[in-house]
Parts: sequence; structure tokens; C-alpha cells
Amino acid sequence: MSLKAVLEKLKLEPYVIALFGMVVLASIIPVRGEAAHGLNIVVKLAIALLFFLHGAKLSRENVVAGLTHWRLHLLILAFTFVMFPILGLAVSKISILPTTLAAGMLFLCCLPSTVQSSIAFTSMARGNVAAAVVAASASNLFGIFITPVLVSLLMHTQGGASGGWKSVQDIVVQLLVPFIAGQLARPLVSAWINRHKQLIGYVDRGSILLVVYAAFSEAVVGGIWHKISPLQLAILLAVCGMLLAVVLAATTYGARALGFSPEDEKAITFCGSKKSLATGVPMAGILFPGPTAGIIVLPLMIFHQIQLMACSVIAQHYAKKAAEQDMAA
Repeated sequence: MSLKAVLEKLKLEPYVIALFGMVVLASIIPVRGEAAHGLNIVVKLAIALLFFLHGAKLSRENVVAGLTHWRLHLLILAFTFVMFPILGLAVSKISILPTTLAAGMLFLCCLPSTVQSSIAFTSMARGNVAAAVVAASASNLFGIFITPVLVSLLMHTQGGASGGWKSVQDIVVQLLVPFIAGQLARPLVSAWINRHKQLIGYVDRGSILLVVYAAFSEAVVGGIWHKISPLQLAILLAVCGMLLAVVLAATTYGARALGFSPEDEKAITFCGSKKSLATGVPMAGILFPGPTAGIIVLPLMIFHQIQLMACSVIAQHYAKKAAEQDMAA
């Protein structure tokens, strides 16, 4: 059996393997001193480019098309920015994780939803794709403002979050301004982006890999692997799995209880249960000082992999069920 077949059987994407490869690389060869300072500048430029491309890729037509479905969007935002943070607070108060990992769990719960994978899984499940596009995009746009506020309100006792207007200003300059610039430049660059989707994908994912390597380099220099034991990592894995299970159940059965259609239920399930690595890693570098950021993003990286595996299985189940219903009709 080929390596690709093994990864597909295990529901592991090569990109996810590359993410954890950056952790291994940073653990073996962390960047230090002047090189670290230079890398931080490169990382900031990469983050700006990443959010410029996010803005340039977001279709205004899709946004307008889905804006009328306000009940669905409000429910997804409530799951993302209300229920998740409440669950994160509950997890952070349980003393089974070290303080920094508990803070990482709470930070994870304050993040917006994913965009690409939420839309992809909704499409795979034959759900309401237009609504998923709007909901996931709105979540990320609102998250630029909401996440720093939630972090400031909820994590002031968690050890590490830098609060105040300085954090908001950093978020605006490094994330929102490039995003708006991308939206404004969309008429000029959208055709080029559509012709070079593979290249844009490499830039998108490469930027995140670079940010992860820089964050974990600082964490390794700061002694991350002397602070976290294998048992604590195993507990973190279990906590992430339980958190995802609770949210998946809440989004699915909540959508049914409120009378949404099966197509809307799929969009709510996939958009309301996920957290964005692409937004979370850059934000952690801005909101948390030095080596703390590397530990803070560890729960997010683990949760990201679990959500991809779980949602892949759920989307295939939805698609099979929809196909059976079509054949019966």
C-alpha cells in the first residue's frame, strides 16, 4: 500500500503531516537570535499576504446571495462565539491541563470558523453551499474583531494574553487592513487568482507552515518540551475530542430542533463546529508574547486534525444518505 493510500485511509492530509513536521523541525533546529528577528519580519509579511489573498478570494456575489438567511447565520455565530467560549471556560477551569494548555483551549474556543473546509464538507454532504460560504466568511470577518475582545475578557487570568488597544491595533494592521485591501483589489486580481489557484493554495498553506515554525521555534527556545509531558499531551488529545463531540451534537440536533432543512443542517453542523487554523495561528502570534504562542496553538493544531477527520466521515455519511433518498424518489 502506498503512503498516499495509507494517509487517505487514516484521513490524514499531507498538509496536516507538514504542520506537525514544522513542530518536529522547530524542536530539532529552532531559529534563534538575529535569525529569529529576521524570521519574525518575514512572518508578518506572510500573514499580511495571506489575509490579502483571503480578501481577494471572497466573492461579494456569494455574500449578497446568502445574506437573507439570517436565522442560519445567527445560529452559527452563536455556536462559534457564544457556546464555544462557554465550553472553553469550563475546560479551562478543570485542573487536568497545565495553565498554558488550558489557555490554549480557551483561545481555540474564541476563534472563528474555517472557510475552505467548512464549504468543502458542506458541498461534499450536499448541503446549502451558498449559506456555508456566507456563514464561514462572516465568521472569519467578525472574528477579526470578536476574537481579540473575547480573549481580552476571558483570558486575563489565564497567563499570557496581551490585552488593550495595542492588541486590537495589531490585529487591524496585520489582518484587517490586508483583508480590506484584498477586497478592494479583487476586480483587478480575481482573474489572475482564478488562473493560479494552485499557486495561491501553496502561498496560503506555506504561510501557515512558516508561522507555525516560527511560533514553535520560540516555544522550544523557551523550553516547551520541558513543560509538557506525554501524559499531558494524551489528556489534551482526549479533551479536544470530547469538545468536538459535544459541539457536533449541539450543532446537528440544535439545527433539527429549530426546524432547519436538512441542507441547512449540514451547513450549520460544519460551519458551527469548526475552528480556523489559518486565522488562529497568526492571531496567537499577535496576542501572546514570545514562546507562549507556540504552546497556545498546540491545542488548535490537534483540534484541527480531529475536526478534519470527524467531519470527513460525517460528510460522507450525509452524502450517502442523500444519494439513497434520491434513488428512493
